[in-house]
Amino acid sequence: MTPDNGTMNGTICLVTGASRGIGKATAIGLARSGARVAIVSRDRKRGEAARNEIQNAAGNRSVELFLADLSSQESIRNLAAAVANRLPALHVLVNNAGIIMAERRLNADGHEMTFAVNHLAYFSLTHHLLNLLKKGAPARIVNVSSEAHRRAPLDLDNLQGEKLYRGLEAYACSKLANILFTHHLAERLAGTGITVNCLHPGVIETGLLEDYVGEMNRVIRWVRPLLRPFFGDAETGAGCSLYLAASPDLSGVTGKYFIRQREARSSSRSHDKVLAGRLWEESCRLTAI
Repeated sequence: MTPDNGTMNGTICLVTGASRGIGKATAIGLARSGARVAIVSRDRKRGEAARNEIQNAAGNRSVELFLADLSSQESIRNLAAAVANRLPALHVLVNNAGIIMAERRLNADGHEMTFAVNHLAYFSLTHHLLNLLKKGAPARIVNVSSEAHRRAPLDLDNLQGEKLYRGLEAYACSKLANILFTHHLAERLAGTGITVNCLHPGVIETGLLEDYVGEMNRVIRWVRPLLRPFFGDAETGAGCSLYLAASPDLSGVTGKYFIRQREARSSSRSHDKVLAGRLWEESCRLTAI
């Protein structure tokens, strides 16, 4: 679903990971609907190119660029301060940025990169923007997860691959963390006018898989072109994010998981309230919140 032109006039939205793929397609859809859109990119050159492309594709000049390294807690705090300084309120936050790392790597904070970008960034940025979202209430938080969460052996004693690291397994665990975070946050935000939902965008041709196989050897890399016909495009992948961000049918709906613009049942583990609470506490510790 793409919002109709003009249906989001006066709405202020922020999309992370918007310099390519699903994030950029989501930003284009929101801008086409008349929203004022802020995008987040790590790289200035790519970010400026994406901003120009979004403005031209949407016919909307109200697209702003913020620069941040979402693997870094300091950068996330600086991003939130810059957003609060430039935007009067926030009506929609789309946590979209994500990575897959073939090998275990640590960021400057000492956190494993996949976990840092795919979960801790969602957790921390959302926390630091809550006051702005409350100003924009009714407001919506949209977390991009994945069906990969069903294969996640999330172990709080190996949360960052300290004992054993496998790239796709770490990605799956981070996507389960997105859903646990969504469910727990929805309960905490009850009565505030802020809803939070998550989604699986589909199996989409984006730079994410390219980054992953780019670290692998050539024997693995040759498989990717053979899989390409089975992937959807970025516009298709953005459809559910746009639905959760804009559809009037979802007014007041919170704490849910969606696939192809329909509510779906996420894994039983994603509904484990004890696990969600422990993950929340550990995330607070790691982000100093």
